[in-house]
Amino acid sequence: MPVLYLSHGAPTLADDTLWPGQLMGWSSILGRPRAILVVSAHWEEAPITVSATRPAPLVYDFWGFPQRYYQVTYQAPTAPWLAQRVHELLSEPGRPVREAGERGLDHGAYVPLVEMYPEADIPVLQLSMPTLDPELLMAMGRRLAPLRDEGVLIIGSGFFTHNLHALAEAPQPDSPPPAWSSEFDQWGREALDHLDVDALVDFQHRAPDGGLAHPRTEHFAPLFVTLGAGEADLATRRSVIEGFWHGLAKRSIQIG
Repeated sequence: MPVLYLSHGAPTLADDTLWPGQLMGWSSILGRPRAILVVSAHWEEAPITVSATRPAPLVYDFWGFPQRYYQVTYQAPTAPWLAQRVHELLSEPGRPVREAGERGLDHGAYVPLVEMYPEADIPVLQLSMPTLDPELLMAMGRRLAPLRDEGVLIIGSGFFTHNLHALAEAPQPDSPPPAWSSEFDQWGREALDHLDVDALVDFQHRAPDGGLAHPRTEHFAPLFVTLGAGEADLATRRSVIEGFWHGLAKRSIQIG
């Protein structure tokens, strides 16, 4: 399977006129995965933890939205076998992978999956980020890479630029992006085009307006899991979705 990094959108993604169709079109060319493993910007926990392997409610980890966004369901099958494989690949002496027995999928996982695989018939497991360190996350991705040969679609879910002040600067979904967002997006595109992984890892120092594009780095961090898991196929990387939503860069990439 390929490896993805996608910009996942707020719960209101479902109301966008363009984005849901882009995600559905993307999933249609990927082939059907045996299972999906998601690393979301919205779950930081150490040691590494997997989501529930028995049915559990979604995590509506957002506030102030109309009630209908809290009524969305996504009852995908659980994946205990995948949790066991993650344990085998990532556990270290004295630091086993844990299971969060009651934690379901958060919106970084289910919001895009509702659009990509609306039948909810593919097993899904979510994995926490134990750190925001790019090099450590790349190493984690490398260790997860064997899952690709087992039919698992690995998805890093974040946002290519993520500063919620942009929502005030760009009040409409198609508002022109602020300069800091478009400049960071262009820099990131060029770094990906040139396979400059070192620059991406050091984005806080090398990228223009890095501090504005990511006041906190959790939405860029899943990219490094993707880069690690797809390291053998980086020459195939391509941007599948580009453009902006409320001023935020929704660049999403595929490797393999």
